[in-house]
Amino acid sequence: MPDRARFGGAREPHFVRSFERGLAVIRAFDAEHSALTLSEVARTCELTRAAARRFLLTLVDLGYVHTDGRLFRLTPRVLELGYAYLAGFTLPDLALPHLERLVAQVGESSSLCVLDGDDIVYVARVPASRIMTATITVGTRFPAHVTSVGRVVLAHLPDEEIDARLARADLRPLTRRTLTSADRLRAELRRVRRQGYAVVDQEVEEGLRSVAAPVRDRDGEVVAGVNIPVHAGRTSVESVRRDLLPQLLAAVARIEADLCVTGTATGRARTVAPAPPRAGRTRRTAEPAPLQVEHQP
Repeated sequence: MPDRARFGGAREPHFVRSFERGLAVIRAFDAEHSALTLSEVARTCELTRAAARRFLLTLVDLGYVHTDGRLFRLTPRVLELGYAYLAGFTLPDLALPHLERLVAQVGESSSLCVLDGDDIVYVARVPASRIMTATITVGTRFPAHVTSVGRVVLAHLPDEEIDARLARADLRPLTRRTLTSADRLRAELRRVRRQGYAVVDQEVEEGLRSVAAPVRDRDGEVVAGVNIPVHAGRTSVESVRRDLLPQLLAAVARIEADLCVTGTATGRARTVAPAPPRAGRTRRTAEPAPLQVEHQP
């Protein structure tokens, strides 16, 4: 359905409602709903069938949607929309070599994420060399408050903004360990701010834990976070802090050193633009899809 929280409640005089609805139609498609009927799009976007049909056929004419007459699907041309962002926001390209080095050192996957609305979005990822890996790609998003990488970014926001985000957050539990109290989350974010990193222990999915640290630009502003997810069965929380955290902090320090030389206060580094993003889930659902195997955001 339309993301009212993201676009805001009150509408300014300049607001183009039809444009919002067109974007909502594009965002109705995701990894779990790659092909939709007209009725499904209308229901998801809270549109009439007639309005949904006009938006879909316009997107067909523009080349962003394909239809066989019954089902509608996004086309690869939609990637142009995300690539336009990544082409200017080159922090992922700057961070990638450091993520590759980190993964080689620790033997676990690592990702760079940024805050988008109330979600954390994966903008660079290096998977571990394992037979089975998690189905997380560039573009995947999760609610920020429940992930380690989201918490290290949220923790450095002004207190009043943290309060506002927690007030509107969906605090339903994903596992029996998920923090569902705004007060407990607020206290946890204060602790993350003090210690400079976050550990999330099986709050997203049972058997999965993750450690993350914030990335600051040369003005000291937190612009992203880097994580290392692990399988709880083979890596204890103590081992995460003892063995993985020092390597993670060293990798983040290298990224920040590059940002100091080539970046700006917004974390935009003047480097070669990254390759177009791989297809991934680009719409927040009611709750994140369960990871299939061993890694957590």
